[in-house]
Amino acid sequence: MNSKRVILIVLDSFGIGEMPDAAEYGDAGADTLGSVANHDRFRMPNMQSLGFFNIDGVKHGEKTDKPKGKFMRLAEASKGKDTTIGHWEIAGVCSQYPLPTYPEGFPEEVIEEFSRLTGRGVLCNKPYSGTVVIQEYGEEHMRTGDLIVYTSADSVFQIAAHEDIVPLETLYEYCRIARRMLKGEHGVGRVIARPFIGPCSGEFTRTSNRHDFSIEPPAVTMLDQLKEAGKDVIAVGKINDIFAGQGITEYVYTKNNEDGINKTLEYLDKDFEGLCFVNLVDFDSMYGHRRDIEGYARALSYFDERLPEIMAKLREDDILMITADHGCDPGYTTTTDHTREYTPFLIYGDKIVPENLGTGETFADIGATVLQYFNIVPEFAGKDVLEEK
Repeated sequence: MNSKRVILIVLDSFGIGEMPDAAEYGDAGADTLGSVANHDRFRMPNMQSLGFFNIDGVKHGEKTDKPKGKFMRLAEASKGKDTTIGHWEIAGVCSQYPLPTYPEGFPEEVIEEFSRLTGRGVLCNKPYSGTVVIQEYGEEHMRTGDLIVYTSADSVFQIAAHEDIVPLETLYEYCRIARRMLKGEHGVGRVIARPFIGPCSGEFTRTSNRHDFSIEPPAVTMLDQLKEAGKDVIAVGKINDIFAGQGITEYVYTKNNEDGINKTLEYLDKDFEGLCFVNLVDFDSMYGHRRDIEGYARALSYFDERLPEIMAKLREDDILMITADHGCDPGYTTTTDHTREYTPFLIYGDKIVPENLGTGETFADIGATVLQYFNIVPEFAGKDVLEEK
């Protein structure tokens, strides 16, 4: 008997145009797809074949007369535009309030309490580029042992430390301390360990030993319900961190998009029944925030080139879903923040009948559709888009 499998791939930050309330978030006119679609490095013929350019509101690319999948755009019902809230909503949790951000740095009482709990001083406490902050504060950190604490436009509390000054496990423990401390009004989405290396008075380099400590979802998610029903919930990339491990049965981290695609292909060769939930982060971290249009276009084209490999490994009862969690328009230079945009939702499989599903009111339609495919009734609002009308 064939096992049912859903492969859900999040193209992190691949928005397809401003939502009606974008101006309230400072994002009027934002369009991630629009910024990359005219670049000569942008090619997505395989996404086109699924119906991507047929999605309502998409003004770029050529539509196809014979789409292979179901397709639609989704609006974000949550009050936010960050990674954590976007993924939570995909999994069924709608956030009524945005996670807190700190454009002026963290309040003095927060820094004082963190310093007391860790026994170390704090440097910086401002929004900063992660690559720049270690160059400007790295020497002082090495001399004093004080921790470099900084934030960004996202809801994050980031701690940078040199691996020779603060051993990795000690840095991770400091992050756990911060995670336990940052609750309620200061409940940031993620506490992030940012270790780096390099000689004093030299060039410092961040290492791959980053680790995220996320706030736990405040309600039952699609992942919880799948796990409770005895299904596999496999997390690829930063999914495990985003959900603080909640509802996940197996996980693997990835180095970049290529590694994420390769690990997804490895899972497709295995027998499991349930969900393989994948985040491909380079679009956001490498190109969106850095406002690199060419890099973003190349990354999308690379994913599209690899897409046939994923489709070829699908079994009879498998469903492939492709979506995003927010926008991060590389052509929107007012800020380097995420952008409030619609996201695409594509569904493909042997038993999927091609159809334009219009516009959904919430990302939670994804979670509801996944659960209903496994005959599980969602414990949250969301529409099963595969349900026969």
